[in-house]
Amino acid sequence: MSDATEPTIIARREGAAATLLMNRPKTLNALDLAMIRGFQSALDTWGADPDVALFIVEGAGGKAFCAGGDVRRVREQAIAGDTAAIESFFAEEYAVNRGIATLAKPWVSLIDGVCMGGGIGVSVHGRPVVVTEAALLAMPETAIALFPDVGTSHILPKLPGAVGTWLALTGARLRGGDAVAAGLASHFVPKARLPELREALLGGDASVADRFAEAPPEAGFAPHRAAIDRCFGRDSMPAILSALEAEGTDWAAEQVKILRRMSPTSLSVSLELLRRGAGATLDECLAMELALTRSVVNRHPDFREGVRSVLVDKGSTPQWQPATIEEVDPAAIAAMFEG
Repeated sequence: MSDATEPTIIARREGAAATLLMNRPKTLNALDLAMIRGFQSALDTWGADPDVALFIVEGAGGKAFCAGGDVRRVREQAIAGDTAAIESFFAEEYAVNRGIATLAKPWVSLIDGVCMGGGIGVSVHGRPVVVTEAALLAMPETAIALFPDVGTSHILPKLPGAVGTWLALTGARLRGGDAVAAGLASHFVPKARLPELREALLGGDASVADRFAEAPPEAGFAPHRAAIDRCFGRDSMPAILSALEAEGTDWAAEQVKILRRMSPTSLSVSLELLRRGAGATLDECLAMELALTRSVVNRHPDFREGVRSVLVDKGSTPQWQPATIEEVDPAAIAAMFEG
C-alpha cells in the first residue's frame, strides 16, 4: 500500500523490461500530474535504451489498473478558474498517450481490476493489452459530462460496427472477455496465471503472452451486436433514441434509460467527436480533444455538475444545462469544437 512517502508511479528496470507500477491504490490509481510525468520520464529514459526490450504497466492494490484521471482535482481547478493547470494536465496526459502509440517497443498492460478513462489511455495505445476475468473496462465520461478522450476518439470509431459509439455514449462496462471481443484488449489470461506471465515477460519477449492467453468467454453484449449497430450507428442523439425505442426490447429500453441520465451536451459532443475522429489521425484526434477540454471543462457548467453528482456527492441527481437531449442546440455543439 502506498503512503505519502512513496512515489505515485514506481519505475524500475527488471531484466529486459522497464516496469511501471501505478501506485495510488486508495484512489484506484487515478492519474494525477505526477503519475503522468512519471510515465513521460520512463518513455524518455527507456524508450531508446537498447537494453530495454519492452515496458510492463500495472496497477497497485489489487483492485484497479487505473480508474481514470483525477477529475475531482480538475473540477477544483475549474472552480478556481485555474485554466493553466487544467491545460497542463490534459496536454501532458495526451502527450503520454501519443508517446505510447509511437513507441517502437511493446507496451504491455496487465489489466486486473478497474480500468476506465485515463486507464484506457495508458493501455490501449500499446500492445499487448492483457485482461483477466477480474478486469472491468469502461469509458464513463458522459456520466460526468466529459467526453471520450486520451486518444480514444481515434480508437473507438475503429472498433467493430458501432460498438465504440455504444461504449462512449452509455459508459457500458466490459469484463475481460468482453474487452477482447470489443477490440480494447488483445489477450485474455486467467488471473491465477498473471504472476507467471509477468515473470516470463521480464525476458524481453512480448510474444510470450500468446502462450498464456486463453479463449475468452463469450462477450456479454454478443446477443445485442446487431441492435448496437442498428441504433448507435445513427448520426444524431435524437436518431439514436428513436432507433432504440423502435427496437421494443428490454435491452434497448435500458439503453434509453442510461442515455437519459447522461449529460445531454456531453452525449452530443461525444457523438460528434467520434464521427470526426473516424477520419482523423491520432495527432489530429488528440488536438481536437485538447481543444474540447477548454470548452467542456473550463466553460460549460455540466462538467463541474457531473463530477459533483457522481464523485463528490455520490449519487445525487445532476442538474444538466440543457436538461434534455431534445433541447441541445447543434450549433452550440459545433461551436465547442472551436476551442
